[in-house]
Amino acid sequence: MRNLFKQAEWHQAVARLIAAAGSECLADALVEAVGLAVRHQGTCLMAFHRDARPEVLHHTLEPAGRKHYLERYLAGPYLLDPLYQLAIRDDKPSLTRFRDAQPDRFRSSEYYRQYCERTHLRDEMDFLADVNGKTTVVLVVGRRDRRFTQAELARLALIEPTVTAAMHRIWQQWEGRPGVGGTDAVHARLLTCFERFGESVLTDRERQVSQLLLRGHSSKSIARQLDIAPGTVMVHKRNLFSKLGIGSQYELFSMLIEQLGAR
Repeated sequence: MRNLFKQAEWHQAVARLIAAAGSECLADALVEAVGLAVRHQGTCLMAFHRDARPEVLHHTLEPAGRKHYLERYLAGPYLLDPLYQLAIRDDKPSLTRFRDAQPDRFRSSEYYRQYCERTHLRDEMDFLADVNGKTTVVLVVGRRDRRFTQAELARLALIEPTVTAAMHRIWQQWEGRPGVGGTDAVHARLLTCFERFGESVLTDRERQVSQLLLRGHSSKSIARQLDIAPGTVMVHKRNLFSKLGIGSQYELFSMLIEQLGAR
C-alpha cells in the first residue's frame, strides 16, 4: 500500500469524520477511516465502565454474531474478559494487541473457547480512550485471515490520535442520550456474584484462586499474583474442585455462568 497520507481517499475519509454528526454517523465514518489504514474483518466500539455493564456503541457484526458474541457476553461473562480488565485499570495503553493483554493460559480457558475462539479472529488490535473517570471507550479491530503486519501496526499507531479524538466525540454524543448513565444494579449483582462465587464452601484464598483460574491464569501466574508458591496453588485448586464437586475448569466455568444467569 502506498503512503496512506498521500491518498486522496484518506483525506476524504477524515473530512467525512470531521463533518459527521450523531454517534452512529461518527462511528460509521471512523470505521471507514480505519479500514483505509488496515484491512480488517469487523469492528466493535464499546464503553467499559467501572460501575456498570459494558455498552455496545457500534458494531459491524452480523445478527447471529451479535446475539452470540455480544448479548451472551453482556449477560455476565464480560467480567472474565482481559480487555474489560485492562479497560477499567488506571494504567493502560492507548493502543494494544489483544493477545498482549491476555493472562498466560487464557487460550486454554473456557471463556476463550466460548467467547473468543468462535469469532475465528487471528488477530485483534484495540484502541482505548479514557472519556471520564469511570469509562473507557474501546475500538476493537479484528482480522480473521492473518495477523497484522508490522507496517499495518505502524499505520494504526500513526492514526491513533485521530481515532482517539473520534472516540471522544462519539462518547459525547452517546452520553447525551436519555437513560445513559446512572447506577447499574445488574452489574453490581453480577460483580457480587462473581466475587462471592463458592463462598458457602470455599475459603477466601480458594475463591481468589478460582477467580484467577476462570480468567485464564496458570498456576505459576496465580502464584505470582497472590505471592504464594505454585505448589500451594495446586493444593488450593484440588481443594476447591473437591469442595465444589467438579473435576475440570469447564465445570468450574459452567457453574459460574449458571450462577450469573440466575441473578
